[in-house]
Amino acid sequence: MGIAASELCRYVIRPTLMYLGRHDAAAESLLLGIAASQSELGSALHDRRGHGLYSITEPRHRALWDDYLALDPERASLVRGLASQHAFLSAPQLELTVNLRYATAIAWLLVEQRRYTLPAPGDVLAMARIWKEIFHPQGRLRDFTQAWQTCACPIKQAAC
Repeated sequence: MGIAASELCRYVIRPTLMYLGRHDAAAESLLLGIAASQSELGSALHDRRGHGLYSITEPRHRALWDDYLALDPERASLVRGLASQHAFLSAPQLELTVNLRYATAIAWLLVEQRRYTLPAPGDVLAMARIWKEIFHPQGRLRDFTQAWQTCACPIKQAAC
């Protein structure tokens, strides 16, 4: 069993987006849907597809730092501030598994890096397209929509 969607939204996704200065309902919904699709909200934090709530691979994590965050030292410092001091230096991929706010920031930056216009918070099919392109190219759109219906939709209707 994963993390309750309402708690993930309230205590991890929303504060992380606010910390990054990027909070809006569409970003929150998208990240909640991605976490539902990638790990069933944390039921599986490590598998062959990657690490943590969002199943981010080590090469993608490294490339985000090298190709995107390295070009914006202020943002890089902000994101680095979410990581633990020593673990990040020795095993940065471990932060994706154990540090929910750090993993959420990295997942958001993978989306932001592509410069998408975010869909409306209830446009599940548009969110599924973003998820498929960025996080799971072999995935089917219905995988995302089913995960959304099962894990995320009930909480979004209650407006976490």
